[in-house]
Amino acid sequence: MRNFSSLLLALWLTIGAAQAQIPQNPAPAAPDTTKKYVDPVNEPVAKQPWYKSKLFKATIVPALLIGYGASTINGNGIYSSYDARRDIRRAFPNFHTKVDDYLIFAPYAELALVQIAGVEGRNDRLNTLLVILKSEAIFGLTTFAVKNTTKVLRPDGSTRNSFPSGHTAQAFLAASIVHTEFRDKSQWYGIGAYTIATGVGALRMLNNRHWQSDVVAGAGVGILSAHIGYLTHRNRWGRKPLPGKYGVMPLLYPGATGLTVVWRPQ
Repeated sequence: MRNFSSLLLALWLTIGAAQAQIPQNPAPAAPDTTKKYVDPVNEPVAKQPWYKSKLFKATIVPALLIGYGASTINGNGIYSSYDARRDIRRAFPNFHTKVDDYLIFAPYAELALVQIAGVEGRNDRLNTLLVILKSEAIFGLTTFAVKNTTKVLRPDGSTRNSFPSGHTAQAFLAASIVHTEFRDKSQWYGIGAYTIATGVGALRMLNNRHWQSDVVAGAGVGILSAHIGYLTHRNRWGRKPLPGKYGVMPLLYPGATGLTVVWRPQ
């Protein structure tokens, strides 16, 4: 009996020693506090390729339009302005209309009507208005400076301020605003606005008021002006909209066109 008890005691001690050697669940490691106060904003961010930057995307199309337009002034470049005018006058020798004087703000009319219908754009109305005013200022200064620098004679021989086409630039500026504001809702808003702008450019050539180079470069100036207006718009005032209702509408009356800004306080 004593031998049996001794045997049980030895077996129990052996099992206990074996269990002591089995690794238990390790204690959780102490948290790493070495980066406790590091500002995550300052951590390096992978840079995008230059061709994916906002600046490149905003300038590549207008740069190509302006570059091609400038290269075809007078008899220069591939299918020059002289070539285009010869073909246009041959097909439409007596064409004349004043519709283009009123169509330049038609994209803004589309913008107003779509907003009145309740479709929300990319920005609230106040911020859209600020972008429009900034873009119009850029377009006006750029067009005035280039016209008075190049002094290209109009195809009808009237004045030396043909390049670029201000009518076309204005129409494409407004179309670009419409496209940017509503492209997330439907691409058809932008397609309609750009179709109107293209019609303005075509009518300027059919009316013998502008060369092909003026119209193509004018389209680039208008798009670029709108894109710069958006790229430089950092102060989002629309967090607390102004009280009342406000909007932008084209102003059309015999002999002149313009924009009307309306604000109705509540």
